Amino acid sequence: MSEFKKFPGQPILSQILNIIPPSIIQAATRKHKANRYYKRLPVRVHLVSLLYGVYSYCNGLREICEGLLGCEGKLNHLGFNKAPARSTLSDANNKRSYHVFETIYYGLLKQYHSFISDSRLKGLSIRNLKVIDSSTIQLFSEILRGVGRKRGDGSRKKGGFKVHAMMDAFSGVTEFVRLTEAREHDQKFLYHLKLPAGSWLVFDKAYTIYHKFAKWSEEKVWFVTRERNNAVFHVSKVLIDRTKKHNSKGVLKEQYVTVGIKERGTVILRLKLRRITFKTDEGKVYVYITNNFTLPAWQIANIYKNRWMIELLFKQIKQNFPLRYFWGESPNAIRTQVYCVLIAQLLMVVIRRKAATKKSFANMITVIRLHLMSYVELLEFIKDTYKAWRKTHEMGLGFSP
Repeated sequence: MSEFKKFPGQPILSQILNIIPPSIIQAATRKHKANRYYKRLPVRVHLVSLLYGVYSYCNGLREICEGLLGCEGKLNHLGFNKAPARSTLSDANNKRSYHVFETIYYGLLKQYHSFISDSRLKGLSIRNLKVIDSSTIQLFSEILRGVGRKRGDGSRKKGGFKVHAMMDAFSGVTEFVRLTEAREHDQKFLYHLKLPAGSWLVFDKAYTIYHKFAKWSEEKVWFVTRERNNAVFHVSKVLIDRTKKHNSKGVLKEQYVTVGIKERGTVILRLKLRRITFKTDEGKVYVYITNNFTLPAWQIANIYKNRWMIELLFKQIKQNFPLRYFWGESPNAIRTQVYCVLIAQLLMVVIRRKAATKKSFANMITVIRLHLMSYVELLEFIKDTYKAWRKTHEMGLGFSP
């Protein structure tokens, strides 16, 4: 908390921005030469303007610019003197490469990864667990191509883009992101991953690529997924079979199986996998496959439970940040906005950990949104809003200067 006490008299947004080391923005700017053609709107001012829009839940550039215009007199705390013009911001969104904001995001992730990681993830005896999934955000196909055939009635086909993400289960933030057209198959994302030996991956059965599984086995990268309904395999060994036992729960069956990896219709390799049938307390039966043969079967089932963490992350982002309306119609503007949303979410995770608050993520975001330009000590305000308000009120500061 002492880190923030050296910023008295600054609005909440300014205190949030102070979490971003200037060196990260400067390094990203130099790497992409991002200020070369946009001297009227430096990268930092561009980033701050968009983060204001994210935290304020603005649905358009007009709302961002008019909102900042109403904050004049406080903007010096944010590092600039006047609100940018809508045309200037629009031009920068469309033409300044989104890779600048991508680099800033990964710089922040590197800076705070160890701080936000939780080594006490319940029920897991492993480290370096990654969760993979994708989420589609709808747009019209004129912006990014959609999936399916053309509409017979002549109306516009819904398209969109996909956010393919690899989430670190111990930190709760995305560790690797790829943005594509919605029509791109999820499986292609696996070819962009670079993972050290000893890593664990968990994902759903849509990502089943056996020759990729074989390569991971050689590299000692472990995975857990569910078996496809039409999977073809050969059972080589049965270790456990409790399927005939009455009212049996937990691990029902554990088998070693092999699946054929084909090339041009010919089987060129047989991959050895472990097949686990598991029955939950609610009576649901799941079949998991993994290339790890050492962890207990119940641990494999427990690892797959953590796949739902990424669903909660997508829900958290979509519900609390502006991704229903976009601040530009070009793919670059859309990707820029998505990376600013990811930056905002990462900063909130850092603040939540610093404040050690029990508030829900949604409640914390709502409180910050309502008092974004208020003058109050951020961490105290997040941890105990009423106590921080009374303290500020007694000092005669109120929530505005």
